[in-house]
Amino acid sequence: MPRALRPARCAVLSILLAIALSWVGVLSCGGALAYPTAPLSWDRALLSNLSAPSVGPGGSTSVSFLLNDPSSLAAPLTDVVLTLEVYALNGFPGDAVGPVPVADPPVLENATGSGTSVNISLVSLAPGSSYLGSIPVTTSATTPAGTYAVRTALSFVENSTAYRFESRGWFTESAWENATVQANGTATINASRLGVSGIVPETAVYVASSVWPIAWAVIVAVGLVLVGLGAWLYFRRASRSSSGAANVPDPGATHAPKAFGRSRSKPGDSRSN
Repeated sequence: MPRALRPARCAVLSILLAIALSWVGVLSCGGALAYPTAPLSWDRALLSNLSAPSVGPGGSTSVSFLLNDPSSLAAPLTDVVLTLEVYALNGFPGDAVGPVPVADPPVLENATGSGTSVNISLVSLAPGSSYLGSIPVTTSATTPAGTYAVRTALSFVENSTAYRFESRGWFTESAWENATVQANGTATINASRLGVSGIVPETAVYVASSVWPIAWAVIVAVGLVLVGLGAWLYFRRASRSSSGAANVPDPGATHAPKAFGRSRSKPGDSRSN
């Protein structure tokens, strides 16, 4: 090879190597173009009707959901996997990434196991069909009260193409802002910058402190006691004096009121006409 061509060849190889390394870096970091971008209508149709239940420490509840195959798709969805994960306590979505910073968080359950993260797998969803499901949630007596954010992720294959949708809680604040705010401040949504096909909703489980039900029961009980005491004092005053003796009729009264509109002039008289 002529010596004059060697620098050009090295430059081309360097450029190709830099491009390849940049693509590897993007994909390994979960950056742009990791999954194909889906139509925005899929975001609203695929996962819906997520419940947000409340439960007390030591109790149980469930998170329900509805999976849909948009009727616009010609091929069924296969290898469908829905992931739910408890990831933050009293945090705005995206503030916390990783395990919940408490010793006894709510536990999610599926057919094979339990933990802060579970998967629901379906073989397929036919075009236009839906699947209504639920995930049991249990708490221990020592679960701290508060709102536990639950992020979701949905992956499937449609027409030999793999898609993945994630909720807000999977992304850091900076990554989310970079994908949802344009340079002029206009709101947008650019799923390719997040490395996903689209965005799905997430939910939360509210663990209520057991102190409030007890306090409410005490308030109601005290109220009932006061009402009963007031009624007893009222009728006691109407029938007896404060010393407990029977009330003495007014000597000046000559007629006692009757329930039927007439009165007797004195004890023993018959009803007058």
